[in-house]
Amino acid sequence: MSFTLDDLPYAHDALQPYMSKETLEYHHDKHHLAYVNNGNNLIKGTEFEGKSLEDVVKGSFGKNAGLFNNAGQHYNHIHFWKWMKPNGGGKIPGGLEKAIVDGFGSVDEMKAKFIESCVTQFGAGWGWLAVQNGKVVTMKTPNGESPLVHGAKPILGCDVWEHSYYIDYRNRRPDYAKAFIEHLVNWDYVDEMFQAATK
Repeated sequence: MSFTLDDLPYAHDALQPYMSKETLEYHHDKHHLAYVNNGNNLIKGTEFEGKSLEDVVKGSFGKNAGLFNNAGQHYNHIHFWKWMKPNGGGKIPGGLEKAIVDGFGSVDEMKAKFIESCVTQFGAGWGWLAVQNGKVVTMKTPNGESPLVHGAKPILGCDVWEHSYYIDYRNRRPDYAKAFIEHLVNWDYVDEMFQAATK
């Protein structure tokens, strides 16, 4: 299957003031599009042609760096746009909230650990909530890696590559991570991925 870039699920200016129209124009329309185009070029003639994106990501990890980097980022970004919504944050659905409290002791502790994952990821990468061995955990990964290639299932990811926040926050990654978890997260979509990961 070839990779395609879907439209954002909201207008480019819908996440302001926490993520600007300019950031989304660059991040979605240029950076994500580049991953799609590069991925389509790199997959041609490989054993991964025709496989699902998840299978391409898992299968190319450690074997085909160029393809993995672009397929991995395409996978991450497909979900990244859906993990945010206008007027995000707020109440976490019941089953997911219970799993978070079971794993971290409280929602506030989960948020603190999530922000810490985002802030302490050295260089480009991602901060995550993932399901591993039936529990909700935080993780961090470099570049285009995700929990998928580390034995876990991602349910929420925050892109901490500089192009994700530098226009709006300059070098203040902690402020960006806090704004993301408090004001941008679409907890209904996180819950959807949590339910699928725990079936």
